[in-house]
Parts: sequence; C-alpha cells; structure tokens
Amino acid sequence: MVDRRDFLKYSVFTTVPAASGLATAGCGGGHGPVAGYAIASDVFTTLENTVVRGPKPAKAAHLYEVSKFRQYGYGNWTLGGSLAAEKRTDLMPAAYVVPDVGRKTRLLSFFTISDIHITDKESPNQLIYLGKQTEAVSPFSASLYSPVMMCTTHVLDAAIQTVNALHASNPIDFGLSLGDCCNSSQYNELRWYIDVLDGKVINPSSGERLGSDRIDYQKPYQAAGLNKAIPWYQTLGNHDHFWMGSIPLDTPLRADLRKSYTSTEVFAAGNVLQKPSEISEHTLSMGVIDGSTPNGDIKYAGLASSFPTVPTVAADLDRRATNRDEWMAEFFKTSSSPVGHGFNLTDAKAGFACYSFLPKSNLPLKMIVLDDTQRADDGSTDIHGHGFLDLPRWNWLKAELAAGDAAGQLMIVAAHIPLAVDETNPPPVPSIEKPMSPMGWWVNPDASAPVQNAVSLPDLVAELHSHPNLLMWLAGHRHVNVVKAFVAPQPENSFWQVETPSLRDFPQQFRTFEIYLNSDATLSIVATDVDPAVQDGTPAAKSRSYAIAATQIVKGLDVIEDRNTTGDASIHRMPGGSYNAELFKKLTPAMAQKLQPLLRT
Repeated sequence: MVDRRDFLKYSVFTTVPAASGLATAGCGGGHGPVAGYAIASDVFTTLENTVVRGPKPAKAAHLYEVSKFRQYGYGNWTLGGSLAAEKRTDLMPAAYVVPDVGRKTRLLSFFTISDIHITDKESPNQLIYLGKQTEAVSPFSASLYSPVMMCTTHVLDAAIQTVNALHASNPIDFGLSLGDCCNSSQYNELRWYIDVLDGKVINPSSGERLGSDRIDYQKPYQAAGLNKAIPWYQTLGNHDHFWMGSIPLDTPLRADLRKSYTSTEVFAAGNVLQKPSEISEHTLSMGVIDGSTPNGDIKYAGLASSFPTVPTVAADLDRRATNRDEWMAEFFKTSSSPVGHGFNLTDAKAGFACYSFLPKSNLPLKMIVLDDTQRADDGSTDIHGHGFLDLPRWNWLKAELAAGDAAGQLMIVAAHIPLAVDETNPPPVPSIEKPMSPMGWWVNPDASAPVQNAVSLPDLVAELHSHPNLLMWLAGHRHVNVVKAFVAPQPENSFWQVETPSLRDFPQQFRTFEIYLNSDATLSIVATDVDPAVQDGTPAAKSRSYAIAATQIVKGLDVIEDRNTTGDASIHRMPGGSYNAELFKKLTPAMAQKLQPLLRT
C-alpha cells in the first residue's frame, strides 16, 4: 500500500494539480486551459484492500435511469479488506510442498490492462436501444449500453495514475494492453486511448461536443500519462477492428456499415444480439447518449417507425472506422515508448499484429504477442469474437515457440482471446438467453470455405504443451479474473492461463504480475488485481458506481462470484469478482541451471 506521505512525494508523476497541470485543449475544443483529475491519495492493490459492492436495493430501476441510482441506493460500495493470493500448485508434482520464503529473487514485474473499450457515446452507429431493451434477459445487454460509456477515458486515466503510483514504490518493467482498447474500431476512440497513455489533453466528446463546457464527463481534461520510464506494448482485440467487436466493417450484410460511422443518421438495425444477420434490417433506431445532460440521457432510441424522419446528429470525420493497418499505424504516432508499441517489431503495414520482445536484456524470457482474433474474410456469419489463427499466424507462433526453446528462454504468450473457457460450438438454436458465444475457439461450419482456422483447439493446446519453457497464456476478452491450469502429463510442460478483467465493467481492474525465482528451482508468478484509486466526485468514481449498478440491475451480471462456465475444477471461486494467486511452475533442469546465478544469496 502507498500511504498519503509517499503519494505526495511522487504525485508530480501521477496527477495533474489544478494549479500547475494546465494545458490548452486542441482539436476543435475551443476551450482555455484545463486541469487533470487527481486520483485518491491512498493507492493499494487487492492484496491490501478490496472494493465491495453494496447490497441490491429493494426498489427496482432500469440501467438507463441514472438519475434514480443515488435515490434508490444503486452503485454503493465499501472497502472490504484484503484478498490473499491463493497458492496454486496445480501444475506441480502431487507430492510438491510450497517452500518456506527462503531465498526468492524477483525476475520481472509488469502490468496488464484489457478491454478498456474507449467509447464515443455520441457515435450514431451503436446498439444502445437493443441493450436497453434486453437488460432483463441477457448479460450481453450491458456491453451494448451502460452508463459507464460516459467515462471510459477517465477510468483509463485513473488506472494509469495508479500504475504510476505503484511503480514509484515498486518499479514496474513494462506494461501490456491485451486488446479492445476501442469499443467499435473508431479513429477517435483509438486516439483518446493512445493520448491518455501519452498524457495529452483529452476532449472526450464528438460531433457538436454538446455539454463540453459544463458537463463533467464531456469537459476536456489533462491526462496524466504513463510514467515515461515504463514502456508499454499493445495487443489487437476484436473490438479494435470490427464494428462493435462483432461484424466486419465491409460486410455484405450491410453495404453502408462503414459509411454509418461518419453519417448524420442514427443507426437502425434489427436484433443483432440474437441474430447478427439482422444488421441488414432497419426496424430499430439505436439511439445515442445526449452529452448535454448530466446523466447521459438516451435520445433517438425506439422503433424506427415511431420517428417521422430518421433522427440525425452532427457528423464527425474523426469517428471513421479503422482497419487493421490503419489501427496499427496510429501506435507510431505517440510520445511514449516504444514508438509503435510493439508493432515496430513486425510488418505492421501488412496487418500482421504479432510480434515478440525481450523485456529485460539480462533475463532469458520472451514475450510472444499473438493476434488470435478472427479475420474479416473467414466466412463466419456469427459474432466475430472467437479464437482464430490463420495459417501465417499459426506458423509464426510455432516458430516463435521453437526459437524460444532453442535459445533457452522462458516464454509468455499474450493474446486477446483465452483458451478453453467457453463453448467452441454454438447452441443448436441461438436465442437472446443463449446466444452464440463469442468466447470459444472458432470452427467454420462450412468445410469448403477458402479460409479456415489453421488449428483446432486440442491441437493448439497440444502444441503449447510441447514447450516446457512456456509459463503462461495471458488474455482478456471475457472481462473476468479467471485463472486456469493447463496440466500436462509432465509437470514441466504444463502452463497457466491468466485472464485480465475489463476496465469498463465491474470490478474495473487491471493486473500486476511479479515473477520470482524460488530457492527450490521453481518459479512463482504472483498475479494481483488492482482497483484504480478513484477520487470521490470525479467521472472515474462515478463510473465505478455505474459499473456496480449494472451488476445490480442487468440479469446475469449479478452473479460475479464464480464465472466458471465450463465446470473446470482448476477455475476457482472469485469473491467479489476478484482473484489473486501465486502460481507455481516447475522448471526443466537446464532452465533451473541457467537461472541459478540470478538467485539472490
């Protein structure tokens, strides 16, 4: 925990004081100097304190009735004490006993963020009305509409300031974003994301910029920026290059989909949550958030036939959609390091979003950053959120793993979509209550299609199990804190999968990882959840309250204690949605000998 005295010593790196952190808003803002939002002075991880949501209020409310939340008691929370790291020996031999503290050397420290979903809530082509209408039957409705959409940049800014505070007391080697930095592949969403990390002035509104002179979540502000001593790297997510993370931008189902980003017309479609092909219909006007209202009221949402003319908003060219190449190119337009944020290590111009890097020159450990999102031309007619590797990516992954073995390197794979935590095949009859899962490994039902997944899930796991130096598969995508053990017949060939939760949805956390070399020639990976240290009264604090309210209102989000959707015994209970663990991994004799000189004496 970082106390107030220590916080004040390094607050110059983590906050922008109102008196000195002034900057001028640009890019059409027309505003004078702006200040940043400070975070709370007490910074801690869930090893020291946890955010506990209050009980569900007796009086019912809808998720869009933000003005009633405080009156009815929605969104309340308290601090609930520490959450110890569970010692996990699933990968170890049956007789293994966790050693006493003894000699223990920290090899690496890094943080992961995921599923930030920076959202242009005033964009005309969202699915707000559909989310509003399905909150009583589907947890997926909250991904289409939630009042957290108003403050996504502010939550990221608070998280980055929290990282800076932790770094000041316990240095962090690098940061890694696991994808879905954007909500719907928009250029302005991507720029807000990069600019928050770069510490620029953020003007978090679009179009007419309604309310930007008086509404807190609309006002320009100075982002703190990630401490320049911490390099950060990026992973591609499905929301980063598909419309709403679900449908290719140039789908034949909707010829005007790409044009709809910069259109004045509010988007109309059918129930794409139940059937993605209904994007071709024009039956439901999906609405936008009214930035001129303090609570982000929804406007222009309802049956399309109820509007005498198609509702319109001010167009904004910065809302344009970005494809893979364009999205990756933006990471070269940055003031933080490294320029390119990983895509400088690969052929970004060819849309190949895979690369590897060595985070420390004196440590034989390689990070393998893998794009495992679907291709736009894969022939899928359902939600484009499945795990997928085309042949070039599959061959690249195998080559990287083989090269890591040959070089005597420990390895960590970082990808957006996790493995074996949800159904691979869709239910026989998809419905709102049981839609096609966007979480499983994709299998093309058309075996004659020219583009196929290059590897099945069992074959992928078998390949991973053939590399004894593989420590972990890191992922985001599901917005949960699950840790899963992939146990192989030989303990050295087993590996862990750790999912990082979403900064958008409760519990709105990121993770830190510390890797230790133990005196018994094993490794410990301490994976810890961290809540952003939000300051009362700021948009980030309001967003936490909104995220908690969503779990109290939307069906299916109320059960956050256990997201074990597969019945896997290695997925343990998550009290309050959080989960900390110390994960043990057995080293090969050769790797143990190679690391021995690093062990602290």
